[in-house]
Amino acid sequence: MIRRELQDPSQLEEIDQISAEGQVVIFKHSTRCPISAMAWRRVNDGWDDELAETPLYFLDLLRFRETSQAVSVHYGVQHESPQILLVENGRVVYQTSHNGINVKDIKGLIDA
Repeated sequence: MIRRELQDPSQLEEIDQISAEGQVVIFKHSTRCPISAMAWRRVNDGWDDELAETPLYFLDLLRFRETSQAVSVHYGVQHESPQILLVENGRVVYQTSHNGINVKDIKGLIDA
């Protein structure tokens, strides 16, 4: 897993540049929410060799609220937590939240 911490709004430009070459996943996580913890466990457990080259940006939205807001504005998506976004060519091409988060769906979209 290529996991990077998403802490600053300036990193969104980096994500857009990387997503021009392939998909990037952003996982927005609330450390106080049991549903978010469960979704994060599912992502970690399901992230295998098939997704090994896909960058995953992890956003602790309680610590980095400004960045979380910037993600919503930059990509034009409503804030939810937990939330997973798939970015391709600087655009969100898939997003889901809460119990809808599962790696099988992400795998079906990667390089589809």
